[in-house]
Amino acid sequence: MHVLILGANSDIAYAAARKFASTDKASIHLASRDREKLEKKKQDLVTRYEVDAHVYQFDAENPETHQSFYDALSDKPDVVLISFGTLGDQKESEKDFSKALKCINSNFTGAASILEVIAADMEARHSGCIIGISSVAGERGRQSNYIYGSAKAGLTAYLSGLRNRLHKSGVQVITVLPGFVKTKMTEGMDLPDKLTVQPEKVADDIHNAYRKRKPVIYTLWLWRYIMLIIKMIPERIFVKLNL
Repeated sequence: MHVLILGANSDIAYAAARKFASTDKASIHLASRDREKLEKKKQDLVTRYEVDAHVYQFDAENPETHQSFYDALSDKPDVVLISFGTLGDQKESEKDFSKALKCINSNFTGAASILEVIAADMEARHSGCIIGISSVAGERGRQSNYIYGSAKAGLTAYLSGLRNRLHKSGVQVITVLPGFVKTKMTEGMDLPDKLTVQPEKVADDIHNAYRKRKPVIYTLWLWRYIMLIIKMIPERIFVKLNL
């Protein structure tokens, strides 16, 4: 089995790489902008799990290169994990739209671009699995991160539509909705301990969803009910909240 991980330098992505390598002995294909960091991760996978591993240069924010990137892969993936994106800075994005656009492109546009390429191939092969990491932040817009949240909302809707399109071809599409995760992206943030998980927990949930063919997962599972409550708050009340 070949597993392609896009945005492989993220903490969640590499935890998922280790999970697929250790559990399935999969051939792991790591792709990101920073090949130097990927080379170290590749060597760790090869040494620790005795699997094949490969690294590739990939820029999510450069859609014109996505088709050629995928065409150049000697082994087309059985599983693709999309794990790139940036949190961005809400206040800076409000003042400078170029920063908002970067957040949107890294979290939504880049994913839609490469996934259209991958979906066409998997659809033709009538097999494969696409796993997209979105966020509970996309479940309802909040003043503290609505640029990031709206990009993730777009990704969630996109994955839902892709799942609907590819179902008849036998291609699995999984939407992953993490809550708080201790990663480089959230470093320095004051996160509630009981609602915050390590990347390895997210990786375990991703692999379980793949194995059991689950379409949508929240991680922690508790976020499903937290977000249900948040979405049920009437708008006239919600707009007054400091969220």
